[in-house]
Amino acid sequence: MDRQRDLELILRSRMPIVVIETRDESRMLDLLKSITISRASDSYVPLFRWTVTDGLQRLDISLEPQMHNAQPTEVLRHIRAVAKPGMYVLLDFHPYLEDPVNVRLLKDICIQFDSVSRHLILISHSVALPKELESFSARFDMALPSEQEREEIVKRVAIEWSVENAGSRVKFDPKAHRMLIQNLAGLTDRDTAQLARNAIYEDGAISKSDLPQVMQAKYELLNRGGILRYEYDTKKFSDVGGLDKLKTWISQRKPAFLDRSASSILDSPKGILLIGVQGCGKSLAAKATAGIFGVPLLRLDFGSLYDKYHGETERKLRESLKTADVMAPCVLWIDEIEKGIAGKDSETGTSQRVLGTFLTWLAEKKSPVFTVATANDIASLPPELVRKGRFDEIFFVDLPRSAIRKDIFDIHLELRGQDPSRFESDQLVRASRGFSGAEIEQAVVSALYSAHAQQSNLETHHLLEELKRTKPLSVVMAERIDAIRRWAVGRTVACD
Repeated sequence: MDRQRDLELILRSRMPIVVIETRDESRMLDLLKSITISRASDSYVPLFRWTVTDGLQRLDISLEPQMHNAQPTEVLRHIRAVAKPGMYVLLDFHPYLEDPVNVRLLKDICIQFDSVSRHLILISHSVALPKELESFSARFDMALPSEQEREEIVKRVAIEWSVENAGSRVKFDPKAHRMLIQNLAGLTDRDTAQLARNAIYEDGAISKSDLPQVMQAKYELLNRGGILRYEYDTKKFSDVGGLDKLKTWISQRKPAFLDRSASSILDSPKGILLIGVQGCGKSLAAKATAGIFGVPLLRLDFGSLYDKYHGETERKLRESLKTADVMAPCVLWIDEIEKGIAGKDSETGTSQRVLGTFLTWLAEKKSPVFTVATANDIASLPPELVRKGRFDEIFFVDLPRSAIRKDIFDIHLELRGQDPSRFESDQLVRASRGFSGAEIEQAVVSALYSAHAQQSNLETHHLLEELKRTKPLSVVMAERIDAIRRWAVGRTVACD
């Protein structure tokens, strides 16, 4: 297999330390056993595994663990003293790399490698080598299962189910089977098999109803850091009042986003930046984008990225973006992006590195991840983010016009079991001038409470009373909203 050959090449390059970041320990140990066993007798070396719980144990032949070599420093002293070549797999050794004694022992083993070739293979979910050891090391990225390998894993799980159920055959919906194999992309062998079992063992079948649960389980496996959120509640654009130009723009790009082979002459759309007044539907538009594309919606919370430890914030962002790449095709929604990316008045080292990481990903990503970023505070956005080319388009979401306010009233009344035709829409539209969509929704909610308290049906006067009591944002923050509108002229595309 390619993975085995690639790892053998690294071992033959005579790098003393090989770092492998993976959560699939058992798969890596099996791979190393295969490499050891397949070697010719003149190049054969024993394979050892170390854990802090069991000590040192030889794996290529069956021997008991050596508990007296359980302590990290002691096992390194033992390896340094061995006068014969060997391959030593150190599992979860990363916490002990902060001890200067261990670092020195590792360096001693590396320096002596030309005399005695003792390979040190560090396997953990994350390994940060001290700088003095970097020149002695190489990293191996464990390739994830290909489409053919994922198909074999699903087939193997289906055979397992058949054996356990007296030879009954798994029922396959061909289209669902193909989509399942595609949706399992980006997972390790073990996780692929786990999710295939979840789909098959429940009812002995692979059907379309399995796919949402598979995607949710896949997201939970990938998003162990908790920075991304999987949004179940995607919307239809019919749930969004107005935004006609945005709806048309998204609909025109759906084929190119979902089917590259059918639209090979078109560039795959990258994403949009939505700027505008609070409560006017930017977040709703992000959800509706995922709904019209028919793909998962991931929400990236920039506020929870920041960590007091140096480098952790950037690492969290890289892992989150990698998760989005693996979940593709999907929509990545970054709400209030200005809160996580510094502008000219907030140039901290961390925030600038976060901005650089994000911009690099935007420019270089190849996966079908459509980014929808929303922002309220234009002054906080750095010029590098809003320049042409970062996003396919920058849209401005303004306060809704009269006809759109009527649509918003109708949508929220219908959602709450009310017949819009019973209400005086002209009066409501006039009374709600300057109101955002969110403020209109809240007026409907409050009016329903008032009508319920009065033990009466909702009527137009209930809505008018709530509108009269409310001071909309366009009044409370008139200067700020006027500034946003002035900035948007000539720089953005109107959504309506």
